[in-house]
Amino acid sequence: MVFALFQIIAILLNVAITVIIVQAIMSWLLAFNVINLQNDIARAIWTTLDALTAPIYNPIRKIMPDFGSIDLTPMVVIIGIIILQDAILPPLQLALT
Repeated sequence: MVFALFQIIAILLNVAITVIIVQAIMSWLLAFNVINLQNDIARAIWTTLDALTAPIYNPIRKIMPDFGSIDLTPMVVIIGIIILQDAILPPLQLALT
């Protein structure tokens, strides 16, 4: 039971990293005007990605200093997820089994 729960958590964390990377790449494409939000599909994808990541990003953005046009929040979140995956969850799983 505990093993299955930790597998689900690991899958969700990997999905979160993927969503963050996709949003970062899409933000670069928008910034360099490769795609624009006039396209309905691009706007729908951007809105969905923003809705998924905003609850994670907003508390971190309040703490992080302003770097102008550079947003380091996705990198901070990915580093936090990797720390959670590699340093916190394995010992916790061992302790609970």
